[in-house]
Amino acid sequence: MAEVIGVRFQNMGKVYYFDPGREKLTVGERVIVETARGVECGEVAMENRDVDDSAIVQPLKKMIRRATKDDLRRVEENNLKAKRAFTLCERKIAERGLEMKLVDVEYTFDNGKILFYFTADGRVDFRELVKDLAGMFRTRIELRQIGVRDEAKMIGGLGICGRPFCCGSFLGGFTPVSIKMAKEQGLSLNPVKISGTCGRLMCCLKYEQEAYIDLLRTTPKVGALVSTPDGRGVVIDQNLLTQKLTVRLDKAPDASPGIYKVKDVRVIRDGQIKLNKKEIEEFRKLEN
Repeated sequence: MAEVIGVRFQNMGKVYYFDPGREKLTVGERVIVETARGVECGEVAMENRDVDDSAIVQPLKKMIRRATKDDLRRVEENNLKAKRAFTLCERKIAERGLEMKLVDVEYTFDNGKILFYFTADGRVDFRELVKDLAGMFRTRIELRQIGVRDEAKMIGGLGICGRPFCCGSFLGGFTPVSIKMAKEQGLSLNPVKISGTCGRLMCCLKYEQEAYIDLLRTTPKVGALVSTPDGRGVVIDQNLLTQKLTVRLDKAPDASPGIYKVKDVRVIRDGQIKLNKKEIEEFRKLEN
C-alpha cells in the first residue's frame, strides 16, 4: 500500500497518482508536479488515501509543492498565450490549405512545449506547419490528432437531454459503446436518436447496459415461442422494464395480440437479438 493523491490536468481528464510526501491536501487545491511532459500545474481530484501498489504506475513521482500565487499567475498567462497561439495557428493552417480543424492549444506550465490539438478525416502532413509554428514561438511544438469524442470533451456543450455533456462534466474516460447495446435496450435504430453531438453513439447507452443484460437473461426475446395461459404463441414485442410481453397466439393469428407478464409464460424456444449486415454497415461509423 502507498499513500497517494489524485491529480487532474484537464477538465474531467484522467486522474494521475502522485506521492504527496507529508502534505495533506483537499480536493480543488492546485499543486505543482513533474510529469512525462515536464513540470505541470494540476488540480487535486482525490485527497490523500492509501491504494494498492498494483494500482500505481511506477515510479510514483512526488508532488513538488502546493501552487503559489505566482504559479497560478503563470497559468493564467499561459492561457492567454494559448488563445493567441490558437488564432495564429488557424491562420497558418488556412494559408497552407491543410484539411484539419484546430480544437485547442495548450502551453505546458514551464513553457517548454506548446501542444496543438486537431481533428481531421485522415492523415495530415503537417511537417511544414510545425516548422512555421516553431519559428513563430521559438519553443518545442507538438501537434496531436484527436477523435471527435475528445473534441466534444474539450469544447463541451449540451446533449439532446438538455444537460452538459457527460464526457465534459463527470466522465474521466471513454468506454466502448456498441450498436448492439441500443438493440438490446429496445431503442429505435435511428442515428439521430442514439447519437451524441459528436456524431458517435451516446455514452449513456453504457450506463444501464448491465441491468438490461440481467433482464434479458430472464425475459423471452422477440421471436421466442412461449406457452401462455391462453395457449402457445410467438413474442412480437417485449417491455423489459415492466416485464410484460406482447404475444400473438397460434390459435388466433389474426386476432389482437395478448399482453402477458413474464412470470405467467413458459419459454419453449427463445428468440435471438441479431444485427443484420445492413444494420452493421449503416451504424459501424457511429461506433468508431
